[in-house]
Amino acid sequence: MNILVLNCGSSSLKYQLINMDNESLIAKGTIERIGIDGSNLVQKVPGKDNYKVEKPIKDHVEAANLMFSALTDSTNGVIKSLDEISAIGHRVLHGGIKLTESVLVDDKVKDVIRECFDLGPLHNPANLMGIEACEKNAAGKKNVAVFDTTFGMSMEEKAYLYAIPYEYFEKYSVRRYGFHGTSHMFVSKETIKFGNLKPDAKVIVCHLGNGASISASIGGKCVDTSMGLTPLEGLVMGTRSGDIDPAIVQYICNKEKKSVDEVLNMLNKKSGLLGLSNISSDYRDLKGKMEAGDKAAKRALDAMKYRIAKYIGSYFVALGGCDAITFTAGMGENQKELREDVCKYLECLGVKIDANRNDVRDKATLISTDDSKIKVYMIPTNEELMIARETMRLAK
Repeated sequence: MNILVLNCGSSSLKYQLINMDNESLIAKGTIERIGIDGSNLVQKVPGKDNYKVEKPIKDHVEAANLMFSALTDSTNGVIKSLDEISAIGHRVLHGGIKLTESVLVDDKVKDVIRECFDLGPLHNPANLMGIEACEKNAAGKKNVAVFDTTFGMSMEEKAYLYAIPYEYFEKYSVRRYGFHGTSHMFVSKETIKFGNLKPDAKVIVCHLGNGASISASIGGKCVDTSMGLTPLEGLVMGTRSGDIDPAIVQYICNKEKKSVDEVLNMLNKKSGLLGLSNISSDYRDLKGKMEAGDKAAKRALDAMKYRIAKYIGSYFVALGGCDAITFTAGMGENQKELREDVCKYLECLGVKIDANRNDVRDKATLISTDDSKIKVYMIPTNEELMIARETMRLAK
């Protein structure tokens, strides 16, 4: 059974074709600059040269058509016809409070995705365009929407409600949703599987990339997660501030004569590691600068690591203990010093890192010592595979 997975942005379309019989990658591709000069497709097939196409692509319908043509190309393709695709899974950012689980797409589902445009103004419109493009180019195929917010919907009221007048939850669904949910869902379950832990294991997952979040789960079911109504809440990220006193917005507005929108743009795009260092939003750049003695780079990285450890500590309490802590995503998978430095804060919880085990990339590994009171893992995330699994489950 072959499942096609799509992740659509406002001017991009990323896809993977996965053989679900053995969960192996058949092909993956990226279409960039949709509706912009210089549109192009790059398709990668294991063991083959990359297939590249450069041509004008005016919208996502044309992009989907080009994707299907590339997959079925007589020379560079991997399937003979679309009949070899069983179903199509779509990453959708936001389902609000109406769509709390992955669903087969119909007109009612699309209406709810539209209703959530205000909650996900950059992503939901593009996600819907991807769905409708596939409906036009591959009529009759089942489409499944897998929501980034699904994982966080199992939180209890005490975790997801903000302490503001309750009417704003009733009127506008203002609550904590959490994001990176598909990654957290995948990695929390993989941790239990890989570590041969008990089915109801208490797991803290650190998804650390340019955007970063932490979740606490029991048996793969979310108890709490660091992002909120939007991805701005939580950790110090590449360009996002994470948690701040909300009065800072008013204070800077008054002092700098800026609008609320301007300050929120600053908090999303000019803060975090970039704002603290005034150098870069990239961990690798700052690590090099810090090692050369740059104090601003050290200041930014210290703040980020401290916030990560602080959240882990709070989730240890929220879970009533912890069986495993797992690092994943770009920084979590590739920066052994980051994992080590964060875990130094956790020595008070009995966490011990094995330096040799921690010297790892690309493969799931236990990185803690045998006598560590909490097991610590590095497990690569695979959101596309999680979407494919959900799609196969619903399309059967």
